[in-house]
Amino acid sequence: MIFLFAACNSHHGGELTLNNGQKWKVNAEMTPHIAKGHEVLTNYLAQNGTDFQTLAAELKTHNNNLIKSCTMDGKSHDELHKWLHPHMELIGDLEDANSPDEAKAFIAQIKQSFLTYSDYFE
Repeated sequence: MIFLFAACNSHHGGELTLNNGQKWKVNAEMTPHIAKGHEVLTNYLAQNGTDFQTLAAELKTHNNNLIKSCTMDGKSHDELHKWLHPHMELIGDLEDANSPDEAKAFIAQIKQSFLTYSDYFE
């Protein structure tokens, strides 16, 4: 898994940009994993979830599946990784949270990360 991420993670620095004012296209193989992660978070929030460790594990699983399905290249790939790398770090932070209050802060940031994704990708 680490090898796959390293091989697919060469350009994750910098600020996200649009594709000449348009959203970047994400390959069909990859979008279900992002959508499923967003769905897991949405359901957790709707149900006022409290088991943030399970949430982190589920989000991490969907990210791992996303990485395994990485077939993109070029500028769209680079831009996706500008979003994905910080997103994965937030999930790692959630996984390491020491309290429900700390977890809530990371969950809010992960929610914002999914909103950012929808601003830049389709």
